Amino acid sequence: MKKKSKTDLRMVKAMKASEAGFSDSSLPNGKYFTEAVFWHGTKRQITLRLDPDVVDYFKKQGRGYQSMINAVLRKYVEAGVQ
Repeated sequence: MKKKSKTDLRMVKAMKASEAGFSDSSLPNGKYFTEAVFWHGTKRQITLRLDPDVVDYFKKQGRGYQSMINAVLRKYVEAGVQ
């Protein structure tokens, strides 16, 4: 790190779990696990030419549009379409 942390690590280490402030967090529910995506490891960066309307469609979906394109291609591969 370039900057020294301003966190008082001695204070953090001395805290009890009940003082840590996790009251706003919750444990994952069943939906979390059924919608979880298996990570296939390192991705490879490539250059890919797509039609402008296809790119526009996915970009309109918002953040993560490249991951969405990957997910669509993965479903295609898993379906075994040839």
